[in-house]
Amino acid sequence: MYYFLSMLSTTDIGLCISTLVTVLRIFWVNAREISFNACLLQMFFIHLFTFMESSVLLAMAFDRFVAISNPLRYATILTHARIAQIGLAVITRGTLILTPLVLLLRRLSFCQSHVLHHSYCFHPDVMKLSCSDTKINSAFGLTAIISTAGVDSIFILLSYVLIIRSVLNIASPEERKKAFSTCISHITAVAIFYIPLISLSFVHRFGKRAPPYVPTLIANVYLLIPPVMNPIIYSVKTKQIQKAMLKRVCSKGIHI
Repeated sequence: MYYFLSMLSTTDIGLCISTLVTVLRIFWVNAREISFNACLLQMFFIHLFTFMESSVLLAMAFDRFVAISNPLRYATILTHARIAQIGLAVITRGTLILTPLVLLLRRLSFCQSHVLHHSYCFHPDVMKLSCSDTKINSAFGLTAIISTAGVDSIFILLSYVLIIRSVLNIASPEERKKAFSTCISHITAVAIFYIPLISLSFVHRFGKRAPPYVPTLIANVYLLIPPVMNPIIYSVKTKQIQKAMLKRVCSKGIHI
């Protein structure tokens, strides 16, 4: 569980760093320009860490399923080597899906307005600025989001169906409650990640009549809420993290 929490925190930090440069430049010095190559690079990492976070949430759902349905074999199923393989698969999957997406954008011509609606480079937003035919880009972008976040969300839902079935087979009501409580943090993390992501995708594809501030607001929520809330969620629900934080604070207080 702690390995997966480390992966989740790494993707959140990566997502923040990917947008930090342009967001701070806009708010601090009103610098509103970015080169095309830098925009593509930022877009690549934003979507990479987004896809990685979706994959990590799926891995955490599998982790909860194994811990509840087969606790005696937990350590033998999720070995250090297997977790390392999962981490490598998460990175490889996102890179392989995103590389063609970036290459397809490079072939487009941009001859209209070069003003983005967001404070960072987001694929649908950049694509809309092109005066070329973007049907292939749009189709590939939709395929990418379905094959990552779409597939992951289905498997997460399936994992919780199996978890609920396993919990209902537990005779003791107290043990049932304890088993369900271990999933609350993960369910909350899944909700605060997928709801803004799905909302942003729908707004870009179907919300053409929506006011301009709507996609901008959702885009900022999509990037800010999960990295801010995930540490709070897992700190509140995980006693080991609480003890570690208190120990750290107390040790610093004594040292001073």
